[in-house]
Amino acid sequence: MSRPGRRARDLGIVVGSLPTGPHNAITDVPGVLVGHTTVDDGADLHTGVTAIVPSGLGPGRWTLPAAVYTGNGHGKLVGSTQVDELGVLESPVVLTATLSVFRAADALLGHLMERRPDGLSFNPLVGETNDGHLSDIRRRPITEEHVLAAVAGATDGLPVEGCVGAGAGTTALGYKAGIGTSSRTIRTDGGTRTVGALVQSNFGGVLTALGVPLPVDELVPAADRTEPPGNSCMIVVATDVPLDARQLRRLARRAVFAMARVGASFSTTSGDYAIAFTTSDQPPIPDGAIDPVFAAVLDAVEEALLNSLFTAVTTTGVGGRTSHAVPHRAAVERLAAAGRLTARPYA
Repeated sequence: MSRPGRRARDLGIVVGSLPTGPHNAITDVPGVLVGHTTVDDGADLHTGVTAIVPSGLGPGRWTLPAAVYTGNGHGKLVGSTQVDELGVLESPVVLTATLSVFRAADALLGHLMERRPDGLSFNPLVGETNDGHLSDIRRRPITEEHVLAAVAGATDGLPVEGCVGAGAGTTALGYKAGIGTSSRTIRTDGGTRTVGALVQSNFGGVLTALGVPLPVDELVPAADRTEPPGNSCMIVVATDVPLDARQLRRLARRAVFAMARVGASFSTTSGDYAIAFTTSDQPPIPDGAIDPVFAAVLDAVEEALLNSLFTAVTTTGVGGRTSHAVPHRAAVERLAAAGRLTARPYA
């Protein structure tokens, strides 16, 4: 790996005008925690687990209103059909690599069974993207211990981003990518509410920031060109806005829409999914009040996607293949020339 990454806002790249939460992260939503376990041997393994843990799930409240939207179903999102059918989430959301998703689901099932010894049915929700470009995915290195460590270690601070957890080996828009997060606060139903997003980026297209294309062919002319054009993106949206499952599906749909803002190609082999849930137990707001929530989702997901790339570092993996980090100075110069920056970190 090379130099440490920087968040988009550190480079003067500000998406929209809505304010962020204190961490500008999904953990700004009260009761939402994030944990990672990274499996990285510096050579052929660059993979891991990321867990989004609603701390309110427990005795007295074993489900939260939730929805899943499938932008393109070329993926293995374990547990999604029951969320669709019943409109509730009953587990942490775990992200990992494609061929490890089933081991991760079994591990999460064990976690749920331990918490509810009298239960006879459980629905672990586990998503994935394919990190086989940089990691020896067929080794399926993820174990129960990795999953349980990510869940148990989840905290409410600023999550680590970039090449960590489920994003250790991912590549998106031609560059090294990983985990990214962001949040927005809005006024609705008489108070201030938060919308947060976390993404696992691993999809094709041309990186675009604030409407300005940043193609890898131009910014890193010597970049590896062997990456397949597809792969996937997992998006998790959390909020404390009171919403029902139908409204949350509308949020999830807009989360996938936000991928277009950063240049996603939405190819045939890209499994693009969004999961949305609320921690609120209040009656849902009327549809007439939901537009600010939609705006918050679009902006938070867009910035989370940018953070997933700008915080990543150049990584060489299995077979000697390399995914290059976005060159910050070159990107900033191009954005400054287009008049899109709020600051000039390299001036």
